[in-house]
Amino acid sequence: MRDSGGGACRIGQGGQSGQNYRTGQNDRTGHTDRAGTAAGSDGGVRGMPVWMVTGGSLCVSASAAFVELSGTSAGTAAFFRCAIALTVLVPLALAERRTAGRRAWRLRRLDLAAGLALGVDFVFWAAAVHSVGASVTTVIVNIQVVVYPLLARLFARTPVPRRFVVVAPVMLLGIALASGAVGVPVQGSDPARGAVFGLIAGCGYAGYLFLMRLGGGQGHTVSPVCTSTAAAATAAALLGGAWTGIDFSLDGRAWAWLTVLALVGQVLAWLMLTPALPKLPPDVGAALLLLQPVMAIGLGMAVGERPTASQFGGCALVVLMVWGVGPAAPGRVRKAAITRAGRVRGPGRSRARFRKAPGRGR
Repeated sequence: MRDSGGGACRIGQGGQSGQNYRTGQNDRTGHTDRAGTAAGSDGGVRGMPVWMVTGGSLCVSASAAFVELSGTSAGTAAFFRCAIALTVLVPLALAERRTAGRRAWRLRRLDLAAGLALGVDFVFWAAAVHSVGASVTTVIVNIQVVVYPLLARLFARTPVPRRFVVVAPVMLLGIALASGAVGVPVQGSDPARGAVFGLIAGCGYAGYLFLMRLGGGQGHTVSPVCTSTAAAATAAALLGGAWTGIDFSLDGRAWAWLTVLALVGQVLAWLMLTPALPKLPPDVGAALLLLQPVMAIGLGMAVGERPTASQFGGCALVVLMVWGVGPAAPGRVRKAAITRAGRVRGPGRSRARFRKAPGRGR
């Protein structure tokens, strides 16, 4: 299913963890990090958000295979993925509302906007699955790793690392190879359509991740997922209905796979991703989502897909570029943690030391 840049940015009022992206104040767990990242003594990214994004990524990565196994059109798969998920999300959201209260309207507007972007993503993503296959589509959609930090830069003033300027064109070449637009495509596939649909889906996916990050936290986990899923269902019904139509006369096998798609790829995946992504800087979350194409390639082969050598090469190139823009290298993470947080103390010391803020006493 399935983030970089991570500079100083202040988004909303911060999540429940009490992070302040601009001032570097401590969160409730005692970690202090200017970029909103939990930094351990070794400079690595730590904590439950990393594991939650990892688990959510694994759930999302299986979604393309579920769409292919269902045998339904793009509009049908996108709409029912959301509609079936709402049967679970609505009761959970109502229960959360009784305990956490009503979600602020300004945050619900972000959830609705995110859902519209997600609906566009779902329709074009399912269309790409039918054009070039499940595994290749999941790789192509990772263009979000480039688009997401650019959105963070444009709207939240989060610095974008220079490596993005180098990586972006190389990644586009990898996408062209992976889709088959360049090189040897799989017989019966439509590389040009698959690449275009995948790129549009990736942009929609990046918009969803960014908007959900803006509205994340604030004491709600299920409500934002429920609201965005309802908006995505509306967008999928309008776009998918006008484009491919929505088929209600499905057989039992199609209903079964669409139900699995909704429960695993929508409910479980986004209940893990939504509360976790706001607690990570854009590049950390986007890099963790790298697990999606890796696992999707294996799942695609399990359902009978056999990408060509050039497509495998393109997939490998995209994966390497995604890794290159993320904090996968330990030295890079340590350097970033030291730069953002001041000087990290050596072994045996429990917390990082930070420069004293201007105008403050001891």
